[in-house]
Amino acid sequence: MGQRSDPQTDLPGEYVLRRIRALTLGFGFAAAAFALAKHRFEWARGLIGGSLLAWLNFLWLSRGVRAMLAGLAYDREQTTQPAEPDSETLEKPRFQAGTLFALVFRYVLVAIGVYVMFVYLHLPLVSIGLGLCSLILAVLSATVWEVVTLGKQRN
Repeated sequence: MGQRSDPQTDLPGEYVLRRIRALTLGFGFAAAAFALAKHRFEWARGLIGGSLLAWLNFLWLSRGVRAMLAGLAYDREQTTQPAEPDSETLEKPRFQAGTLFALVFRYVLVAIGVYVMFVYLHLPLVSIGLGLCSLILAVLSATVWEVVTLGKQRN
C-alpha cells in the first residue's frame, strides 16, 4: 500500500524555500527601513509593496510546483503498483483551481499589483521594482549560505 502524496508535505530542501521566503521579506523591509530613515516614505511603501509581491510570486510558484509533484508522484505510484481488487486505492491529489491559476498567471497577477501600486497608490515605479528584486537577493543569499555550509560539512 502506497502513501498518498500531500502537496503540503515537506520536500527535500524545504528549509531553503522557507529561508528564501523569509529573506525576501527581510530584505524588503530592511530596505524600507533605510528609506524611512532617509525620510522617503513613498519609497518605503514601494519597497514593501514590491517585496510583498515578490514573496507572493515565490509562494505561488512553490505551491504550484508542489501540487504538480504530488500529481506526478500519484501517477508514478499508480503505474508501478499492480491493481488489486481488495487493496485500498489512493486518492488522486486534487489540483485546486486557485493554485493552478496562481501558478500559470502569477506574472500577470504581479503585473496587476505593480499597476495598482503605481497608478492608484502613486508609488515610485523604481522602488516597486527594487522591492521585487528582494527575491533575487534572497535566492542568491540562500544559495551562498547553502554552498558555504555544505563546504564546512565536507571538511
